[in-house]
Amino acid sequence: MAEQLRRAIALRLVGASGALPPERYLARQFGVGRATVQKAVAILEADGLVERRRGRAGGTFLVRRANEDDDSTHLVEGLRAHRDEILEALAFRLAVEPSAAALAALAASDEELERIRRAARAAGAATNDANFMAHDTEFHLAVGRASGNRFLAEAVERLRLALNDSLAALPDSRAWHSWSNEEHGRVVRALERRDAETARDAMAAHVLHADDAIRALLRSL
Repeated sequence: MAEQLRRAIALRLVGASGALPPERYLARQFGVGRATVQKAVAILEADGLVERRRGRAGGTFLVRRANEDDDSTHLVEGLRAHRDEILEALAFRLAVEPSAAALAALAASDEELERIRRAARAAGAATNDANFMAHDTEFHLAVGRASGNRFLAEAVERLRLALNDSLAALPDSRAWHSWSNEEHGRVVRALERRDAETARDAMAAHVLHADDAIRALLRSL
C-alpha cells in the first residue's frame, strides 16, 4: 500500500493540491481497510514524504523540500540531464499507447469505458494544471488497463513516470487543455464505437501532439 501511494504521488494522482485525500477516500480508492491506509501513511511519514497535522485544518500533507515550489531551475536541469531517456520514452510511447487504445476498443468492459469517460470529463472540468495533469494521467492509465494486456498497462504507467516532468513543464494554458480534451473526446468516441483503427489513430494523434511539444521544449533548453 505504501508503494502504491508513492507511485500515485509520483504520478500526481493524489497530492496534487499538497494534501492527501482523507483516509476513507484512499481506502475506497485502493480497495483496502482504513487500518492499512494508516499503516501505509505511517511508513511514508517515517520516510519523510508526508507529515500529519492536527486540528481543524489538519490532515496528511506532502513534505515540500526547500525551494520546491519555485524549483523550475532543478526541473530544467533534470530535463537536460535525462534528454536522451525522454526522447527514447517518446518514441516508445508512439508504439505503445495507440496499440493500447486499439485493444481497449475491442476488450474494454462497460465499467472500464465508464472509468475512461469519467477521467476525460474530469480533465475537461479541471480549473488548474495540477488537476488537469492528475485526470489526464488517470485517462491514459485507464486506457492502458482497458487494453486487457498487463504488459501494455505496465508500459503506459512506466512511460507516464518517465515523462511526467516533461509534461508538467509544458505551458499551462487553456488552449493546450482544450486541444487535449478534444483529443480525449475522439479517443472516447472511438472506444465507445468499438472502432479499433479509429481509436489507434485518435490516440496516435493525441500522443504526437504532446510529442511535438516536448521535443520543442527540449530543443529550447
